Parts: sequence; C-alpha cells; structure tokens
Amino acid sequence: MTHDGATVFDEPIRSTASELLEANNLFTAKFSEAGMSARPRRKLAIVACMDSRIDLSTMLGLQNGDAHILRNAGGVVTEDVIRSLCLSQRALGTTEIVLIHHTKCGVQGLDETDFNRQLEDETGAKPAWSFESFHDPFDDVRESIQRLRSNPFLKSTDAIAGFVYDVDTGKLVPVESAD
Repeated sequence: MTHDGATVFDEPIRSTASELLEANNLFTAKFSEAGMSARPRRKLAIVACMDSRIDLSTMLGLQNGDAHILRNAGGVVTEDVIRSLCLSQRALGTTEIVLIHHTKCGVQGLDETDFNRQLEDETGAKPAWSFESFHDPFDDVRESIQRLRSNPFLKSTDAIAGFVYDVDTGKLVPVESAD
C-alpha cells in the first residue's frame, strides 16, 4: 500500500486497472441510468457460468436493468446462489429463473478429489466448498432445476428454464426438466 492507503499493483494489473478506469471515464460521460430501480424490469434472475466466452446480455438481448445475473464457476446452484435468488425474489420482485450452463466448461470432468488433494498439498488446508464438477451439462442443468424447485426459501419455482449454451455455435439448447 502507498501512504494514502491505495493499493500498489504489479505492472500487468496496473495496466489492466488503468484501462478499466479509462473505459469507466468514457462510460460516466454518457451515463444516463441514474435513478434506475434495483428491481429487474423483466422480473428475471439468471444463473450462469462465469466463462468469459459467454456474453449473456448480448446473446439474450438484455439491457441493463432487465435481470439479476448471478455467475460462478459452472453456473452451480450453491448456497450463496440460493441466498441471492431468495433476496432477488422476496425483496426485489423476480419471479422467473433461467439457468445457463455450457459446453466445454472448465468444471466439466474435473477430478474434484485430485484437485482438492493438490490444493491441500500446496496450501496445507482443505477447501470448505465443493467444485461441483459434472460430466454432462444437460444433466447438471436438470439437477440444478431440481435443487431450486425443492428449496423452501425460494418463493417462485414454477417458472424455471434451463439451457446449455454451445460455445462453438452460440446456440442456446433448451433442457427439459426431469419432472
């Protein structure tokens, strides 16, 4: 840290952070969304993978303010995702949930036992969380839909749609739930 409390970054991060700040300056010069509601206009929450190949807003035709978007590795329905969806529904009025997993995911086929062993060997500690690896993204979407539908804290579980995004074609493939 510097004497004024600012963090000192190494060169690659400083360069990226500077670029981001420059982009933000251009953004704020045209900023017109002051006063926008935290309630999504489309009453929609989306849970998707964090993969950088997935541009959710563009591929779904979403505008800022249309939906709550929750992203993590694999698009996994974790306890934290449930917490966020609960708040999204109960405090901010969302009524629909869309799950988007994708082909060629980094979590797909991950040997979780081996990965955890490597982490423990390197750090001396076991992670308290699960990677939630899977073999088939379609089956994983079905399992995620079931997790959401069986959760007592979620208010709206009838309108849940699941998809697998094909990273080679850009196409969303609907996934039918198991029930």
